[in-house]
Amino acid sequence: MEAIILAGGRAERLGDAAGGRPKSLVDVAGRPLAAYQVGRLAGAGVTRVIFACAAGEGGHFEQALAGLGPEIIAVEEPERLARARREDGDVFALNGDELVDVDYSGLLARHRSRDALATIAVARPKSQFGLVDIGDDDVVRGFEEAGKVPYWVNCGNYVLSQQALDRFPERGDHESTTFPELVAEGRLHAFRHEGLWLTVNTPKELRLAADHVAAHPEWLA
Repeated sequence: MEAIILAGGRAERLGDAAGGRPKSLVDVAGRPLAAYQVGRLAGAGVTRVIFACAAGEGGHFEQALAGLGPEIIAVEEPERLARARREDGDVFALNGDELVDVDYSGLLARHRSRDALATIAVARPKSQFGLVDIGDDDVVRGFEEAGKVPYWVNCGNYVLSQQALDRFPERGDHESTTFPELVAEGRLHAFRHEGLWLTVNTPKELRLAADHVAAHPEWLA
């Protein structure tokens, strides 16, 4: 089983907190951010992880993520990504700038049980805003802390079949081309994720990621 991790982010918004590293390799509680993804993928049977990274960064990825179990392959040119795969068939694909605890074994099982061509993990993120409770007379009754939004969003973790990959455009966004086609055919499915989903784009989010790992030492196992 293989996985592809999109890891071309330059970490501009992280500033000095990135320590000069690509976003997927920023330090989170003593380990590169992507190491947590590789570890969870390994637990789902993945033996080879392909990182799509920026030019000149491939060696950093292969060195920083060596010894985690799966073979690490860095690809610096997008057009070489498909050729880097050794196996046909289903493949995990995910963003490299997130701390998530998606059940990858469950995601894969759902994908295969539904005969889907692609399956997306979806989540309900926490709202950025607290709630104001008002009556019909516009009198404020109270306030509530922010909860989860009432709708599902794409959290950037997929299982893709070879048939889906073959239909991806050479250029352009698959979410506006291939995925609408799969929707029309009823071959795009969802996997509901209720756990952690934290993107790491800012120093604040990096601190939140480090705090979560510190509070959950099983992430370091």
